[in-house]
Amino acid sequence: MTDLTDLAHLPATEALSRFRDRSLSPVELMSAVIARAEAVESKVNALAERTFEEALAAAREAEARYGGKGPAPRALEGLPVATKEEQPLAGRRSTDGSLAFRDEIADETHPVVERVQSAGGIVHARTTTPEFSCAAFTQSRLWGVTRNPWNLEFSPGGSSGGAGAALAAGLTTLATGSDIGGSIRIPASFTGTVGYKPPYGRVPAMAPFNLDTYCHDGPMARTVADCALLQNVIAGPHPLDAVSLRPKVTLPERFDGVEGVRVALSVHLGDWPVDPEVDANTRAVAEALRAAGAVVEEVEVPITRAEVMEAAMIHFGSVFGPYVTSVAAEHGDLLTAYALDFAERTAEAVREPGSILRGLELEAGVQRKLGTLLDRYDVLLCPTTAIPALRADDDYLSTKVVIGGVELDSYMEAAMTTVFNIASRCPVLSVPSGFASTGVPTGVQVVGRTYDDATVFRVASAIEAVRPWSGRPAL
Repeated sequence: MTDLTDLAHLPATEALSRFRDRSLSPVELMSAVIARAEAVESKVNALAERTFEEALAAAREAEARYGGKGPAPRALEGLPVATKEEQPLAGRRSTDGSLAFRDEIADETHPVVERVQSAGGIVHARTTTPEFSCAAFTQSRLWGVTRNPWNLEFSPGGSSGGAGAALAAGLTTLATGSDIGGSIRIPASFTGTVGYKPPYGRVPAMAPFNLDTYCHDGPMARTVADCALLQNVIAGPHPLDAVSLRPKVTLPERFDGVEGVRVALSVHLGDWPVDPEVDANTRAVAEALRAAGAVVEEVEVPITRAEVMEAAMIHFGSVFGPYVTSVAAEHGDLLTAYALDFAERTAEAVREPGSILRGLELEAGVQRKLGTLLDRYDVLLCPTTAIPALRADDDYLSTKVVIGGVELDSYMEAAMTTVFNIASRCPVLSVPSGFASTGVPTGVQVVGRTYDDATVFRVASAIEAVRPWSGRPAL
């Protein structure tokens, strides 16, 4: 008899294969995931909403499809998929992690969630976020603190922290996330999972933030193949998103090796201070790729933290920050201190006349430098975050992150992700690179040329093959 914990961590691609040969039923998988949630969710706190009874009913319908009763099984038929609470589901609460919206009910469904359900995926749970998804940790006054399954003292990251924690803990088989500054990739790194920031427009989003080039919705999973599976379901043009791209790009089920692929290695991505354990794990991944036949060269990237953070804060101050500020004006007493701080910082960034033009000039410079580099290499390899993890219970308003004696102005500078929201047309996949001495995972980003999704997955698949990540949290 298969252990329920093993089933709860079963890769989606393997589960689908077993559904088809009838050695596993969707009901058995859903039951295992639910059992796992009931056993460990009180420690992890990754789920904002659970719909287990409805999910079991849907799993029974999926089981019938695999048994030849009714329509043929669809791409995700019977798989548990946890969706980020930020992505609305019609008829369900839509709080954005805030007490200010605790009674709001969505009247429409996000295109990503719509596609998951249309493909037979079963939304059995929705995952926690920080308030307004504006932090790289996951805690809120509405849901409390979400913890990293690998070490409960640490955060699973943010803003898709509940998704990363749920995957690592076995509370779901697949998950969805969104990424405006690293919100898919940071949790993937902190939780030892796989997270993909598609190039801008590849996956449809909701107005008005679909028009924000920093904003991306994407898949999260425990393996590269599972991430590709979900990406193929959610990608493609959508009638409600004018910037969603035609034609749809479909990733292959299998990827070639990396013989001859040119990889640019940059551990510090310009001038980021990097924790020694993150540094060592990143270099180990590079060596594994070299051993697999890739041509890996260490390069200097002429980008600075200062220009990236200045550009990002100006951008947030002109697009996302005003949304938080407007809520704060009406419900300030209900908001978290970090959300109020975010609103204040971003507003300050755009007070000077000409600041938006200044931001565009900075963004153009960053994009030019990366474009020049990626004209000579197929992918760029760098850490996802400069540190292994953030503490779960800290909101980092007074705490300063120090790396190798360098004190960061904001903890957000510890994420090496926002540069690729600026260069938003570059696909980026975060995959595990190893573990830190605290027991939490670390991750690397595989950054591709603009709109070259397949090469990013090809290189990530090779990393998984030559340096496989295994094990699970001992909860």
